[in-house]
Amino acid sequence: MIKSIEEYLNLLREELAGSDRATIHDALSDAEEHLRTALDTARGAQAGVAEAEVMPPIVEEYGSPEEVAAAYREIEARLRPALARPGHVGERSLLARFFGVYADPRAWGALLYMLVSVLTGTLYFSWAVTGLSFSLGVMILIIGVPVAVLFLLSVRGIALVEGRLVEALLGVRMPRRAAFSRQNLGWWERLKPLLLGKRTWLAIAYMLLQLPLGVLYFTVFLVLISLALSFIAIPVLGPVLHLPIVYIGEARYYVPIWLTPLIALAGVVLMTATMHLARFAGRVHGRLARALLVSD
Repeated sequence: MIKSIEEYLNLLREELAGSDRATIHDALSDAEEHLRTALDTARGAQAGVAEAEVMPPIVEEYGSPEEVAAAYREIEARLRPALARPGHVGERSLLARFFGVYADPRAWGALLYMLVSVLTGTLYFSWAVTGLSFSLGVMILIIGVPVAVLFLLSVRGIALVEGRLVEALLGVRMPRRAAFSRQNLGWWERLKPLLLGKRTWLAIAYMLLQLPLGVLYFTVFLVLISLALSFIAIPVLGPVLHLPIVYIGEARYYVPIWLTPLIALAGVVLMTATMHLARFAGRVHGRLARALLVSD
């Protein structure tokens, strides 16, 4: 018989062993919120009642750890991220697999993420640096602690939002809800996991790291895409508009007519290779996001 919420959560964690870390996070958060809400309601109706006395009916209503774990595994199998489900590949030639990347939504989602990451990285980095420096600067004042707490809470919120963006564009399963926080604890009990929990500081590290990564992603893929599109457009820009391919001082160099199809083909190959690179970079960044933003 389960006598406490902590015991229930430990049993649920054991039942979910081997499942996705994000699924475990969501299951534990949902279970703790429901159980503590039910416990507070029971104590409000019967003052002074022991936790062990009201846990059995609460568990019966919510479900045993085995039942809840089985339900979450079933939900996880049905509600995987859309971009985590590749289409049917089957037996295809090497050429078909190479150019088939254009039909893979994971490649397009990763490419979009690479291009917008410079914006999100700038916002994350600016907020992290500003929040840390301002919080430390006003710590000696009476408003120092509230400012620091608000900043750390915002970090948790940004981590959740970034996780939803990573899941939507990269197809990597991330937590879909914030960790449950009890409201009836003392200020130090509520503040301690925020200040000392590794989840907060790993999220700050991710926010700081996102700026250099975002600049790198944006620069590399913008250059590759621009180069590929310019190669593809050479049959029009060269012979039709009489635009040179290269300026060196006053000299202008034009592409021979017979060479333009080969350069356009090289542009198509380069663009296709860029899509493959974007898909690979998306998988790598998804692993990084899970390592820093998904708690055990």
